[in-house]
Amino acid sequence: MPDKVLVFSRFPKAQMVRIGQRFELMDAAGKRPSDVFSADELAPVRAMITAGGTPLRADMMDLMPKLGAIVCYGTGYDGADLEAAAKRNIAVGHSPGANASSVADIAVTLMLAAVRRLHVADDYVRNGSWAGARPSPMMRPQNGMRGRKVGVYGIGEIGQKIAARVAAFETEVGYFSRSRRDVPYRYFDSLERLTDWCSILMIAVRAGEDTRHAVNADILKRLGEDGYVVNIARGSVIDQPALIAALTDKTIAGAGLDVYAREPHAPDELTAFPNVVLSPHIGGHTLESHVGMQDCVMANLEAYFAGKPLPYEVKGA
Repeated sequence: MPDKVLVFSRFPKAQMVRIGQRFELMDAAGKRPSDVFSADELAPVRAMITAGGTPLRADMMDLMPKLGAIVCYGTGYDGADLEAAAKRNIAVGHSPGANASSVADIAVTLMLAAVRRLHVADDYVRNGSWAGARPSPMMRPQNGMRGRKVGVYGIGEIGQKIAARVAAFETEVGYFSRSRRDVPYRYFDSLERLTDWCSILMIAVRAGEDTRHAVNADILKRLGEDGYVVNIARGSVIDQPALIAALTDKTIAGAGLDVYAREPHAPDELTAFPNVVLSPHIGGHTLESHVGMQDCVMANLEAYFAGKPLPYEVKGA
């Protein structure tokens, strides 16, 4: 009999096919497990799969008294209450670095699209303005990439890949993180000093209470009127109302966003800005990334059911 695994978050069925070939999956489809399964069905569950950003608190863990492993599909694990898991001797695993290249790619794509105003340019062609030689203030020349100072907030696996990519655009690269790393980029000892220096801020820091709204009104003001912010981390890192105010007041020049305070992101003030490029949290949504994340999920589950430590366990969990 294959081992039973609860699927807590709502995932596209295609993402669970490989995992379902090895384990018996109980799909809660994003609902509270007790709303889908009886207490008797949940009682023997020893492992679960969740999306890193889905809130997973103590009350959910207590629905499964034998739960011993929470495996996050993806690199993030900010939704899981690590303290509650530790108190219950539940190991928490994730997929570190599995989607780093893909996320770094979308970060650079958003950066270039925002700085070069591709959204505006695309519309200029589509609506006939270019063919009609109609003037547009949004089509005036802007500062390009060469010589720009790009700051990377968070220099983990994703941050390092972002830094390597943006360096290829003849930029200067600096970074701020909790600790100095052995990388060939200029180190700043605070986010304030980094944003005073750079004109493009790339957010690649891990989400948590210590980084919640770290990019606030003051940081955006420091970035300046020729500055851009790109966020591929979590929406919680930016104070979204402060960002909207900064765009409204032209405190900054624009933004590129793949993540938001609330997801899915419904049309709101952000979607009205022509100098903001938006994507629907697709940073790690490539075929190779999903294979890598599934490999990590399966390795974590197989190790757990074999009585071994999770190979990709969250440190401090």
